Amino acid sequence: MPLADLLHNEDTLALVVMGTIALTWIVSATVAGVMKTSAREKSRREIAAFIAEGSISPEQGERLMRARDK
Repeated sequence: MPLADLLHNEDTLALVVMGTIALTWIVSATVAGVMKTSAREKSRREIAAFIAEGSISPEQGERLMRARDK
C-alpha cells in the first residue's frame, strides 16, 4: 500500500498527527530543560568567579545561589 493511500485513511492520519504533536512536545521539553540547566550552570560559574576575584564574599555567593534556586 503506497504512503499516499495510507495518509488518506482517517485513522492513520490521526495517528500521524498525534505522533507529530507528541514528538514536537518531547523535543520542545528537552530543549527547554537543556537551556534551563545551561543557564543555571552559567550563573553558578559567574558567582564562583565573583567570589574568586573577591568582588563578593563566599557568604554572599551562597545567598545568591540559594535565592536563584527558589
